[in-house]
Amino acid sequence: MSKQMTEMLKGTLEGIVLAVLATRSAYGYEITARLREEGFSDIAEGTVYALLVRIEQRGLVDVEKVPSEKGPPRKVYSLNPKGSAYLEEFWLNWSFLAAHIDRLRQQVHPQNDHPQDEGE
Repeated sequence: MSKQMTEMLKGTLEGIVLAVLATRSAYGYEITARLREEGFSDIAEGTVYALLVRIEQRGLVDVEKVPSEKGPPRKVYSLNPKGSAYLEEFWLNWSFLAAHIDRLRQQVHPQNDHPQDEGE
């Protein structure tokens, strides 16, 4: 993953994880696996766990400890109303940014909808 992609992802990963939790409750490893299924293959588990601690401290998720067959109880994260509101705001901001960035891209590459595909 490029340094630029890593930096962009840092700014959006919180919203992405909350979006995963909007579909169903999950523990850390499940969230990481889902992100990888969605194409975020370079995300380290440690990054996800650190983010989960932050969103828990900010009150965006509810946490339930569930017994595990293989060791200590697992922390299962669920999106709560505060997290849902935050996610809604994330999507509004994302839509705003994506539309404006795409408009700029079209000014630079008016004939090409996918400049990242050049040379592939």
